[in-house]
Amino acid sequence: MSPQELETLLETIPDARDGLTRTERIILYVLRETQRELNGRNVPTVMLYGRVVEHVNISEAELHVYLDRLGVRK
Repeated sequence: MSPQELETLLETIPDARDGLTRTERIILYVLRETQRELNGRNVPTVMLYGRVVEHVNISEAELHVYLDRLGVRK
């Protein structure tokens, strides 16, 4: 198995501790940090996307799917 295939596999398998994938955990971490910067206000999706893309290579549509799955979106 190539390193790239292993990385992809590790990003899609949920962690046994909490059931979150690496990408989901990054999204939640970035969301929390951004909310702190904004003094608890809601984080615009485009702002969140810009910050998440610095850590994970996902499309905007994929981010929306993750947010729906995590129950973050209204």
